[in-house]
Amino acid sequence: MSKLFAATLALLCASPLLASEAPHPFNAHDLVNLQRISDPQLSRDGTQVVYTLRQTDYAANKGLTSLWLLDLSAKDAKPFRLTDPQKRASSPRWSADGASIYYLGKSGDSTQLWRQDVAGAAASSVKDGKVLGIKYHAVFDHLSDAVQVSKLPLDVSNFVLAPDGKHVAFSADVFTDCADIACSKKRQDERAANKASGRHYDKLFVRHWDTWADGTRAQLFVAELGKDGIDTGKLAWVTRGIDGDVPSKPFGGDDEYSFSPDSKTVYFDARIAGRTEPWSTNFDVYSVPADASAAPKNLTVENLAWDATPVVSHDGKTLYYLAMKKPTFEADRFGIMALDLVSGKSHEIDADWDRSAGGIKLSKDGKTLYTTSDDNGDHSLFAVDIASGKARKIVTTGQVEGFDIAGDSIIYTHSTLKNPADLFRTTSAGGKPTQLTQVNAEALANIQFGDYEFFDFKGWNNETVQGYVVKPVGYNAGQKYPIAFIIHGGPQGAMTNDFHYRWNAQTYAGQGYAVVTINFHGSTGYGQAFTDSISGDWGGKPLEDLQKGYAAALDKYKFLDSDHACALGASYGGYMVYWIAGNWQKPWKCLIDHDGVFDSRMMSYATEELWFDEWEHHGTQFDKPEAYERFNPVNYVAKWSVPMLVIHSEKDFRIPEEQGLAAFTALQRRGIPSEFLTFPDENHWVLKPQNSVQWHDTVNAWLKKWLVDTK
Repeated sequence: MSKLFAATLALLCASPLLASEAPHPFNAHDLVNLQRISDPQLSRDGTQVVYTLRQTDYAANKGLTSLWLLDLSAKDAKPFRLTDPQKRASSPRWSADGASIYYLGKSGDSTQLWRQDVAGAAASSVKDGKVLGIKYHAVFDHLSDAVQVSKLPLDVSNFVLAPDGKHVAFSADVFTDCADIACSKKRQDERAANKASGRHYDKLFVRHWDTWADGTRAQLFVAELGKDGIDTGKLAWVTRGIDGDVPSKPFGGDDEYSFSPDSKTVYFDARIAGRTEPWSTNFDVYSVPADASAAPKNLTVENLAWDATPVVSHDGKTLYYLAMKKPTFEADRFGIMALDLVSGKSHEIDADWDRSAGGIKLSKDGKTLYTTSDDNGDHSLFAVDIASGKARKIVTTGQVEGFDIAGDSIIYTHSTLKNPADLFRTTSAGGKPTQLTQVNAEALANIQFGDYEFFDFKGWNNETVQGYVVKPVGYNAGQKYPIAFIIHGGPQGAMTNDFHYRWNAQTYAGQGYAVVTINFHGSTGYGQAFTDSISGDWGGKPLEDLQKGYAAALDKYKFLDSDHACALGASYGGYMVYWIAGNWQKPWKCLIDHDGVFDSRMMSYATEELWFDEWEHHGTQFDKPEAYERFNPVNYVAKWSVPMLVIHSEKDFRIPEEQGLAAFTALQRRGIPSEFLTFPDENHWVLKPQNSVQWHDTVNAWLKKWLVDTK
């Protein structure tokens, strides 16, 4: 056993807090216990920013969130905590007058809307304290108590405040045949009391992501805001009649609906597909009066692909939104559209920009839209000129994970492969940013990371492909290091310059491994044609890129030990591990598969979002079975020989657990050294802190067994 590995293993056995006290390589305990900053929101005058901070209660095996406020106008001001982490506050939004912050928080077992008045709060009036052993600065002495704004019988999922300061739109899961929210609550209680446990369906989805369908839909309501809460007597159900979820499930949020500047109209996107919902990506943008006096109107009916995230111009005359062009293709490029709300005519603003836009925000002068996008290994912030469509990069490197604008000021969260996210400030002109927070400064003081470097090579068809290498912690020139060859999922995704909380290259570098990863054909951030090229060719171009990229890395980085390498990946990366097992065995001492596709035929019938598989294989399994057989790993099991660890969770409905069980059965039946790890309470991702540590411990033990102990 190497000294580095032995030292790291000892640290993994220690408590999370003790592990951070002595200098040591980064490990899984460090990863799950880091504080995570997100969702920065600027006050309208740009002088204050509120954000969400997630802390880990490792003993309770969960994350706790709280809201923090930072005064940007005061020199050397420190952030202070607004809410108790036990309230699980999230989604902070400023009131129209800037005197209050609305947010979601716990009220008993329910999530409701709250308001915290912050007028007069000053960062100079701070007290020091600790939460979960982590230092913080807090203001409690002169802030008024938070007010619970909603007292609904159901959870509030998300919300948007109206510009007039008098109304709020919010989403709740209800039975659409009920007359009101109270009816939905009554039906839920009746179901819970029923001792019969059967679920009865007559159409798909029966389950989605990690949840079985219960007959409810996410629906939008608009309420008046009173002094101490919402007036439920004037609750307008604005999406009544919409047979779809608003916002979409499972990951939709408040960026999928918005108010007009005069607060009289709500714009939202939704997919109304009936029985075809599991194989449709036809989202449309709708408008509806905020008082529900008329039915929603479809504004993008002509586009049969995905229309999303409506944002209205300041004069109320133009609607900006994102649109794809290819129906049923979820990874198509999102272009930025402008719809004239008077004439009904629309046009694409950024037709010549070969990147896919994320969420959009409008500048104060109404001339620029800000958005994020994958771009050559980074996830950058761009300013798109509305008149010309030209995109200008504001934040050039690393990962922009959330941002907000006020006047000329831009606040954003930013991470890299060596730096967890913190809050930064820049201007619309770009330039050198100012770091505003150091939320993990104490935890990171004694943690050691590996250096990283991106490299290019000639892949399939002699086209340029990018990858990166992370050196192991304690790197010494002239020494050889075993390789963790990580394959990303998606497949339309990328391994970018970010600090990831599931597949973090530094956890492997901290164990003494060199990390190599390739953004093969199909990856995002290199142009839409590059992204499109994987569809129908899962085992072709990507495998060639991986082979050529691996060879290029070995040639360029002499510290890579080609005799001790393991390939590992999740989702599509897991599919590729199974494909490699039958088609590229020679370099590998071991393989690790997380939630991969083992049998393409069964996957096409067992997955929930059918549009994905049907697009990727250019048709259904019963119409084009040959497309599903062309690169089907199950057909190559006879060639398997490399030891493999298989991980698959029970609540993964995207790639159901039977795929992993079948692969493990094949390995065992063939007598190949193999292990199987499953989590009954996790989905396609492993999210709970102690499960994450167990996942890493199991993966690291497998790597050690085949890459270290075999030396």
